[in-house]
Amino acid sequence: MTILNESIADRIQNFGMDQDASMQSNLAPRDGKSYVQGPKYPELAYATIPQLLRDAVSRYGPRDALIFPNARLSYYDLDRAVDELASGFLALGLEKGDRLGIWSPNRMEWVLTQFATARIGVILVNINPAYRLSELEYALNKVSCKALVLARSFKSSEYLEMIRALAPELAQVERGRLHSVKLPNLRHVIVMDDNPGCSGVWTFGEVSTLGGPAQQLRLPEIDQTLQPDDAINIQFTSGTTGKPKGATLSHYNIVNNARFVTDRIKLTENDRLAVPVPLYHCFGMVMGVLGAVSKGSALIFPGEAFDAEQTLDTLASERCTALYGVPTMFVAMLQELDNKPRDLSTLRTGIMAGAPCPVDVMKQVNDQMHMNEVTICYGMTETAPVSFQSFVDDTTQQRCETVGRVHPHLEVKIVDESGQILPVGIQGELCTRGYSVMKGYWEEPARTSDSIRGGWMHSGDLAVLNTNGFCSITGRVKDMIIRGGENIYPREIEEFLFTHPDVSEVQVFGVPDTRLGEEVCAWVVPTANSNVVPKTLQEFCVGQIAHFKVPQHIRIVDKLPMTITGKPQKFVMRDQMIKELSGGSLD
Repeated sequence: MTILNESIADRIQNFGMDQDASMQSNLAPRDGKSYVQGPKYPELAYATIPQLLRDAVSRYGPRDALIFPNARLSYYDLDRAVDELASGFLALGLEKGDRLGIWSPNRMEWVLTQFATARIGVILVNINPAYRLSELEYALNKVSCKALVLARSFKSSEYLEMIRALAPELAQVERGRLHSVKLPNLRHVIVMDDNPGCSGVWTFGEVSTLGGPAQQLRLPEIDQTLQPDDAINIQFTSGTTGKPKGATLSHYNIVNNARFVTDRIKLTENDRLAVPVPLYHCFGMVMGVLGAVSKGSALIFPGEAFDAEQTLDTLASERCTALYGVPTMFVAMLQELDNKPRDLSTLRTGIMAGAPCPVDVMKQVNDQMHMNEVTICYGMTETAPVSFQSFVDDTTQQRCETVGRVHPHLEVKIVDESGQILPVGIQGELCTRGYSVMKGYWEEPARTSDSIRGGWMHSGDLAVLNTNGFCSITGRVKDMIIRGGENIYPREIEEFLFTHPDVSEVQVFGVPDTRLGEEVCAWVVPTANSNVVPKTLQEFCVGQIAHFKVPQHIRIVDKLPMTITGKPQKFVMRDQMIKELSGGSLD
């Protein structure tokens, strides 16, 4: 089986502007209902990740594949390194269906592990680099990880020390013979370092040399057993309410989503894509790594984590043509460009996702970073991830006020509380059905059936479809504020406050109120050199939005609490405000 037969590959390369325009015209809702279907072209590929890589190697072997600050690999080099590591994993006793966790910032070893586990059908478990002991313990045990690949340390996180704290038995056992009280399923710990630190830990380099002829011969045999519908990746979704859930994705989910994401930005083998977003998230490992490999593009990682200066220097020195990031990353890069201009004339496209993009930021990215074809995406881990994306020729307004139009081979509907499809223009919950919907939450059938009903993934996001098929995300179902019986959607207030010239970032949420049930609260990051105060912003709202929507509490902050992927953590802000308000400290 091949990833793409020759005729399909040629058709994709020849997918011209006329066809593109025709496809866009067919993405509008029908019969006035908030329901859209994506195009049937390009065709879905019933393929695995190893097939995706093999196709790229055969087409683009000597070209750049991976570029890190201290290492470069061609597609040929990548292929050899993946097979060596996969053989080493087999020598450790890992088998198809076993789970291997990876806990690290962006490093070459991360990408090699991603492909090597897929090569032998081992399920890769993405562990957030920001996790601490209890979170790590929960993740490893939740999915019964048999092996863990980790960086020795990063910034304030001492990963090796933390795993040794959870499994002190590592100090007394031989490698591969771990039996830990707290981590009963874990057998192997593999550190990205030449010094393992204790007797029970392998080094990454050692594992890459463990495989011999026997393991190499097993690789093509295992390849014949791999199925596109097999689970191959587990990603833990946000734990803002309850314990994190392990969204389980198949080859089929993520291979196809990666292809379609990079189709929309017209990525080719001549592009050089910079990926400063984290690999542990779909943005990095699916849209970034698999997306670039699906086109034979070069992948450039500026560093282990995002740094505006380092990223800009890399964009210039590596002559990058495409860039991924969340809006806050682009804001930081624009500020750094003011301090030290760089030649970014090779940039043309990319993706901005994870949060809404203010119009002025988009215009600056277009003008100062030469990214006239940057697109906006919307999705969720459970849909592998993208279901809506801009086209490169959408207007600035369309890219900032909406998340674009539906992806190929997907259906989306907007429904009310009873599950009925709403008319176009009416807000409701966004639901997605199609190839991208996850297999389920790992060993949680009840939570899975609560989220996936009749094949439809219920996102929990509030959205509106317009008559042309553009989607606007208007908030979260659970974010809705109920003040004195009035339903208030934070996104509406956030968009209004964004229009104030002194507001750089804003998040709106509800806090408890004894009389009204909830009151509106806003956290605002001011623009540089601004002296804005809460009273000014409240006065700005009066007469412009309904009185019950005017924030009763406004806090001016230097920055917003964010996840590692750049998403605002409203629950952190809410908890802090509740604490302050209960202590008598208001604004």
